[in-house]
Amino acid sequence: MNRLARGTGVLALGAVIALVAGCSPGEPGIPGAQGKQDAPGTSDSGSRLTDVPGLPDAALDVMNQPEFADGRWLISVRDLDTGETLIDLDGDKLAEPGSFVKTYSAGAAWVKWGPDHTVTTPVKHSGAVTDGALDGDLVLVAQGDLTMGGRTKDDGTVDFTNLDHNDANPLPGATLTTEDPLAGLDDLAKQVKNSGITSVSGDVVIDDRLFAGTLDEKPVTPIVINQNILDILITPGAEGEPATGALTPVVSPWNLDLQVETVAADAEAHIEDPKLAEGDPTTIVVEGTINAGSDPALKIYELEDPATFARTAFIEALERAGVAVSADPVQTNRDDELGSAAAIEELPTVAELESLPLEEEATYVMKVSYNRGAQTLICRIAADAGETDCRAGMALTQQIWEDAGLDTLGAALVDGSGLAGNFITPENAVQIQSIMAARPDAEAWRDTMPILGVDGSLADVQKDSPAAGKVFAKTGTLLGGDPFNGRFRLATKTLGGVMDTKGGRHLAFTIIVNQGFADDVKGVFQANDDVGKVAALIQQAY
Repeated sequence: MNRLARGTGVLALGAVIALVAGCSPGEPGIPGAQGKQDAPGTSDSGSRLTDVPGLPDAALDVMNQPEFADGRWLISVRDLDTGETLIDLDGDKLAEPGSFVKTYSAGAAWVKWGPDHTVTTPVKHSGAVTDGALDGDLVLVAQGDLTMGGRTKDDGTVDFTNLDHNDANPLPGATLTTEDPLAGLDDLAKQVKNSGITSVSGDVVIDDRLFAGTLDEKPVTPIVINQNILDILITPGAEGEPATGALTPVVSPWNLDLQVETVAADAEAHIEDPKLAEGDPTTIVVEGTINAGSDPALKIYELEDPATFARTAFIEALERAGVAVSADPVQTNRDDELGSAAAIEELPTVAELESLPLEEEATYVMKVSYNRGAQTLICRIAADAGETDCRAGMALTQQIWEDAGLDTLGAALVDGSGLAGNFITPENAVQIQSIMAARPDAEAWRDTMPILGVDGSLADVQKDSPAAGKVFAKTGTLLGGDPFNGRFRLATKTLGGVMDTKGGRHLAFTIIVNQGFADDVKGVFQANDDVGKVAALIQQAY
């Protein structure tokens, strides 16, 4: 058995594939690594970096550590006030950036619509209403609202945890927000009741035809309830006793078959990813062990049919609001029986749910690196142009950035989330931040990004550094393995954004390292902090 499979190694490898939050698994190549690198300060693979103009010597010490000996560093730093390039280490070379791509997708939506932009999800009805009885259907027309009221705090901003539930399976420690994920559906249901409808003799249908796409073989749809996830919170019992589990949100006909035993506090423990019971597509099975006295563990099940789930959840919300529905609440959603989108639009509206402003949606996407959320923004860009295929959104996104003044040939992108196969140059990423910094809403955009040592995917990076709180940057990670040598391969680690320096300067920066290696999980997480340390040293040097 190789070292990756020894003990908890397999679990650990799965965990670090999502390193910190929302990052992207894959087996990328080493783009741009062919041939000799001749720029000042660069070196062939395995050689030390020396005398990179503008880069602090202490940063070189970090970059020259043995775990990066076979890797390649790329850095671009620009003064936002003067336009001067302060550091250029292969800044014009392409590299895979991982989830840093979200600056391109969320940024394009921001440039197109502005931070105050919202989408409104309507509920329509067919047929006539007589004495409160609807002789027809209710139709919820999905619009790609990323949270559907399920993460709205009392002050109207979006709630998030530094390690989001989207990453609960690969990375232990994910937590839930306190808001009710069904709050938006409850709001719509109450509006339906207040409109005078007390019963529905027809069907309830989720119209999710606005766009269609996939990401990592999972659907990207315009209906999003609890990020189309069922959360399973597992609480240990006494040693030797079964653990207890809670399924959130509670929606028929889903139920939980928890087969997790509580073991000693110091024993090896592992909880398998949830799966469907054999022969029962509505029962989620979770197997494994959990340590006595440990914090509750979160696992998730990703829904394969979000529209059917949303239909059931909406019917149950209607019933809670006092609206009786005669249709079977657990049958498959039948949007194929709807009329044309134009015909649905002409139907009377009985309820509406306005999304959070784009500023808040972008904050959620960027802080926790929400993959499907970023891709949904690409889909919404496509839909805005009348396209139903999400793939059309990539070309439209390119046009947005080209019109904004970006040299788009400095990037080659296949999705909006940052899975393997995307390429950027550090200079191009810096150019994006320069474009955004020139906008009147620059500070709002800056604040959507994780803050070094403070929150999001940078919450635990360089917490004790004097640069903490001064660096606003999107992370990106691509991980693979090296089974031949039994080690972890950090294919890509990226950090890029803006910083307020010790000397009062305002800089845009991008740091990418390709192909680092580590023998254990600790080394992989250390690499995450190493890149943050390089950024912190630059912040202190200027």
